[in-house]
Amino acid sequence: AAVAMALTLLGFFYVPYLLNYATKILFAVPDGAGIPLLAYAVAITKFTDIGAYVAGSLFGRHKLSPLISPKKTWEGFAGGAAVTLLVGAVMGHYSNALSPLNWMVLAAIVIVFGTLGDLVESMLKRNFHTKDSGDILPGHGGLLDRFDAFIFLIPYATVYILLLRG
Repeated sequence: AAVAMALTLLGFFYVPYLLNYATKILFAVPDGAGIPLLAYAVAITKFTDIGAYVAGSLFGRHKLSPLISPKKTWEGFAGGAAVTLLVGAVMGHYSNALSPLNWMVLAAIVIVFGTLGDLVESMLKRNFHTKDSGDILPGHGGLLDRFDAFIFLIPYATVYILLLRG
């Protein structure tokens, strides 16, 4: 009972606390540059998911973490990483909000912490013996599943951006 209560309380704080970092990007980065940086973080998280899904579906053979998320593969991870780095390179070429190198570092943060966020959310669902985190988006793992990577990576991306722009 104590574990269930602790996990329930974690749910009340996990999402709002971590999403609070998104507001830090919006309001702490000068010259309105926070808006494109936050938009990039959201968009690239989705591009990463799409790249991972396509590569994993086409080439996936080696399980990334079979006990936590049996469908995720190393090939999917590599595909998502490739798409993320490509978008980071494009942003580095066309955007002056960050240098090209810093866009690539931000892409690497998305790759590492987005994947960890995806796995953490899968682990929480497994702990509660549920396939989906809600019924709002049937067939998509629930609403939390659409944002798990972003929610987990945004504090790390925020710290990096604020250190650069500070």
